[in-house]
Amino acid sequence: MMATVKKTLTKMGLNVWFQRLLAATFLCGQVLLHLFRGKFHRRNTLEQMAVVGSDSLFIALITAIFVGAVFTIQVAREFIHFGAGNAVGGVLALALTRELTPVLTAVIIAGRVGSAFAAEIGTMRVTEQIDALLMLRTDPIDYLVIPRVIACMAMLPILTILSLITGVIGGLIIATTNYSLPQAIFLDSIRNFLNSWDIYSAMIKAVVFGLLIAVIGCNWGLTTTGGAKGVGQSTTTAVVTSLLMIFIINFFLSAIMFQGVGSSLKL
Repeated sequence: MMATVKKTLTKMGLNVWFQRLLAATFLCGQVLLHLFRGKFHRRNTLEQMAVVGSDSLFIALITAIFVGAVFTIQVAREFIHFGAGNAVGGVLALALTRELTPVLTAVIIAGRVGSAFAAEIGTMRVTEQIDALLMLRTDPIDYLVIPRVIACMAMLPILTILSLITGVIGGLIIATTNYSLPQAIFLDSIRNFLNSWDIYSAMIKAVVFGLLIAVIGCNWGLTTTGGAKGVGQSTTTAVVTSLLMIFIINFFLSAIMFQGVGSSLKL
């Protein structure tokens, strides 16, 4: 029975996937150890921060403004119908801060940057450039992985904050133009609902998601085999794995951060 299950898993590719996921866990431990030692290449880190941050800013902001606008359209009409129009801004701010902005920004970075990490490092692996680094006594983790991890962990919170502001602006535009909600009431609602812990929770999620995206992308690149076909498969699998882990870890983080019964409304 066990042999049949193992054969089935191997055929489906799940066995290899779990092995690479386990390797990613060990790589994460190595990364954290190297970070505590303060070992990283500054020039590579700055280059990767530009790739993760400024190069991804436009698409992140465009996504955020439309997400905020669509959320407002769906919520405002119902709240106004029940006489709760003064809560639209606060509900939008809570949704964006706690879930939508950190998760969607991480999804964008996983698709754009995580895939690039896997493809670039995977190409270096199959063309034996990683072996050349080892021959030159250069640790691939210090030279390739750490700069990407630092870049994602540093830039994703910044992108999240900027996306949050943009999403609120998108919601404000829709609320004031489509539903004639006064701007002052919309902004007062945000101040009444939102508190500092909501912002902190979004930053914590962004840092964790940045670590996940960088480690998974780099690990799938480092474990690439099979030439050009293997690079393509690693790139695709890295993105899918990153998205899956973002959603799973987001559940556990939300359960820890917002457990119990409470209210964000300041009476």
